[in-house]
Amino acid sequence: MADTSLFTPLQLGSLSLPNRVIMAPLTRARTPDSVPGKLQQAYYGQRAGAGLIISEATNISPTARGYVYTPGIWTDEQEAGWQQVVDAVHAKGGRIALQLWHVGRVSHEMVQPDGRQPVAPSALKGEGAQCFVEFEDGSAGRHPTSTPRALETDEIPGIVEDYRQAAVRARRAGFDMVEIHAANAYLLNQFLATGPNQRTDRYGGSIENRARFPLEVVDAVAEVFGADRVGIRLTPFIEIFGLTDDEPEAMAFYLADQLNQRGLAYLHFNEPNWAGGDITFPDGFREQIRERFRGGLIYCGHYDAERARQRFEEKTADAVAFGRPFIANPDLPERFRLGAALNEPNPDTFYGGDAPGYTDYPFLDNGHDRKA
Repeated sequence: MADTSLFTPLQLGSLSLPNRVIMAPLTRARTPDSVPGKLQQAYYGQRAGAGLIISEATNISPTARGYVYTPGIWTDEQEAGWQQVVDAVHAKGGRIALQLWHVGRVSHEMVQPDGRQPVAPSALKGEGAQCFVEFEDGSAGRHPTSTPRALETDEIPGIVEDYRQAAVRARRAGFDMVEIHAANAYLLNQFLATGPNQRTDRYGGSIENRARFPLEVVDAVAEVFGADRVGIRLTPFIEIFGLTDDEPEAMAFYLADQLNQRGLAYLHFNEPNWAGGDITFPDGFREQIRERFRGGLIYCGHYDAERARQRFEEKTADAVAFGRPFIANPDLPERFRLGAALNEPNPDTFYGGDAPGYTDYPFLDNGHDRKA
């Protein structure tokens, strides 16, 4: 049976969405020069039927990078490339947010400008963490991360300014919203968590101090876009890239309170088992977040239409983001609406390459699949 609850319109901040099927941010590693081009215009344009597209994670500066072949938003050329992507989505009636990214310690000197050390809250390497580098022979692949250096206190305002400038460029490029990436063990998540953040200045120690830098980023970006066009992605309880945290629930509740006071458009939670394992949110966690935050709530991670419907029925989610289903099904909302079968994604083409596995998945056409 087709699921209709996914197709109730949603007011997300000041943006009206035609449905609640969100395209999750998906790193695809197909911008070798960090500038989105015609391939990205086609890819995102194909998926304009989403209630909202959240772009792949986009580096805010050269030092924010930990993965080669990922896009940026710090140059005029990158801004112009993204503007053409936005235009392609808008031409098909879609809506798109840019996800702002700094990887922090999930990087290596081979990816950093002039071979510098990556930066982090503290000079602690993530156990088992890997980034994605280009080797001397021109090949690319995963590589263990470097030991980072700790950011000096007086350097942090400069990174906040990098986020602000990225938001300025995103606004000029025409994005409908921006999402701040504070999840998945990257820089802002590193500051939030007790394990990677061993600082003794005003950015470390207490929950309030560990949240200070991420909230400064939120405030800077909201000054540019307006809080009602800003979302944030969070991953409390996740255990990847060596990240550990003794207070994930308390931090999530504190952030929900603080972001509610700021009038943020939405909170986007990635499920703890997204990267594997059997960790789940504690009982009552989603209900507590709902009580604390009046904006939109989006959940992501191993969802299908039925699980999304359950979240709506229990009133803990306003929308659900889909990742891999959107890779293989550019018309995913329509397939959900019709109760149609889904294409299976090919993991071999998730990262890197060209059109195959990116823009060549078939669409439905009168009940039958067709190529884009």
